[in-house]
Amino acid sequence: MSGAIVLGNGHVVTGWEDPTVISEGAVACEGDRIVAVGPEAEIRAAYPAARYLDAGRGLILPGLVNLHHHFYSALARGLDPGVEMLDFPAVLDRLWWRLDRALDADAVRLSALLSAADCVRWGCTTVFDHHASPSFIDGSLDLVAGAVNAAGISAVLCYEVTDRNGPEGTAAGIAENLGFLRAHIDDPRIRGVFGLHASFTISEATLDTVAESRPPGTGVHIHVAEHPVDDRFSRETFGATPVQRLQRHGLLDDRALLAHGIHVEDEDYDRVAAAGSTIIHNPESNANNGVGRLDIPRAAGHGCAIGLGTDGMSSAVLRALRFAFLGLRGGAEDPTLGFETVPRLLATNSRVAGRFLDEPLLGQLVPGAPADVIAIDSSPPTFLGSENWFGHLVYGSSEAPVRHTVARGRVVLDDFRHTTLDPAGLASEARVLSGALWARFHELSWNTPFLGPSADASKESLR
Repeated sequence: MSGAIVLGNGHVVTGWEDPTVISEGAVACEGDRIVAVGPEAEIRAAYPAARYLDAGRGLILPGLVNLHHHFYSALARGLDPGVEMLDFPAVLDRLWWRLDRALDADAVRLSALLSAADCVRWGCTTVFDHHASPSFIDGSLDLVAGAVNAAGISAVLCYEVTDRNGPEGTAAGIAENLGFLRAHIDDPRIRGVFGLHASFTISEATLDTVAESRPPGTGVHIHVAEHPVDDRFSRETFGATPVQRLQRHGLLDDRALLAHGIHVEDEDYDRVAAAGSTIIHNPESNANNGVGRLDIPRAAGHGCAIGLGTDGMSSAVLRALRFAFLGLRGGAEDPTLGFETVPRLLATNSRVAGRFLDEPLLGQLVPGAPADVIAIDSSPPTFLGSENWFGHLVYGSSEAPVRHTVARGRVVLDDFRHTTLDPAGLASEARVLSGALWARFHELSWNTPFLGPSADASKESLR
């Protein structure tokens, strides 16, 4: 069994829902599957010829899943828009919508490679990326998929359909999603989902086209009520909330991924729960943009499944988890909250990713599961067991570096060193390329027209 890998000398946490904790534990992988989990002495005796990865007495966990990322934001770090941005609509209009229009093929490729390398660094082995590059649509998802393949991780990708760039942009975005979905329908590691921007930039006709054209079983990945503008504009222009619009077009189902879901009424949380859709909490991004905070207990109380994303802020899923935990307690002024609800975010992430990738055991360290395993360099200083593993994770290990990342049986981070990508080399290339990208950015105008009876009326309703 010379092709086997054993990750040992650590504390194995077998999953996110009622996990078993095995001190002095190990995980054996062969091919792209986990083949054994248990006490290290037994595992090493069963696989004597396996390659051994030393976890340094840290935590051995399932590979992490990020349900909402924006790879293209990698080249925005340090970018000064040069104009005032007093609220979130202005941030969209003056920063992100200018940046996505400035992206070309090289920028898409490089930002995806940088973000994929960061996923590996932080132990994220499956990522859902929401892409937009209006000046380079055709083939953009193939470049993102190429970066994911180069990194060795898994992904569910989409292109952001919106009407804000005119009918040609809308049609091209729909075509890009459809082409990618069909090309990757049976891919074991990279799949598609239909991307939509947000209700306030999508017309009824576009939602009709998406509903009619998407292949059976295809979900949508859309921003929902991240800011009150989405709800207000949707009501004023379309006579329905963003959630109601998805429902009446047949797009609210068990594969609908609703990023943010902050400014949602109780009746719409009920609709989301009844449809089996997933709300994706992005706590760091929400704080950064000043848009509010998802009330996790409220949404969960209506039966909503809630996952976790980073929304392009970073690729550090456990850091986002810690932020979600502390934000919940701080926002509610209640130090008793979090231990019941926040661990479920990780479980939801794995369950949703497994549904899209046809891997029901994804996110579990059990025989037959995908060989997605990480080792965090955080040796617990106190007792670690099944009753307190989350306390160790959120208070200690969430800020610790990842020592090893194994993605589908491939060692992509080995003792803190990347084996598939060269992050330093990519950063050097990016420092050159970003100069031209930023120059294009500053040449572009802002005040992008929104949907509505007229551009002026649309802008007034946003204010």
